Amino acid sequence: MATRCEILCEILLAILIPPLGVCLSHGCCTVEFFICLVLTILGYIPGIIYALYAIVFVQRDMYRGEYYQLA
Repeated sequence: MATRCEILCEILLAILIPPLGVCLSHGCCTVEFFICLVLTILGYIPGIIYALYAIVFVQRDMYRGEYYQLA
């Protein structure tokens, strides 16, 4: 589980550069990152809104095991 300091840093980065905050939170090859990247390209404000949603509400630990699980 992420500490409060990590989440605060990710939120601050999500306000400045939305895809970077999501990348640090969920990884660079995830659906959340690509959605945030497309929304930021289409408009800066939708990218910020989605980045904050992805960092605060999407539970990263629930999906983390599936990404790194060996076959």
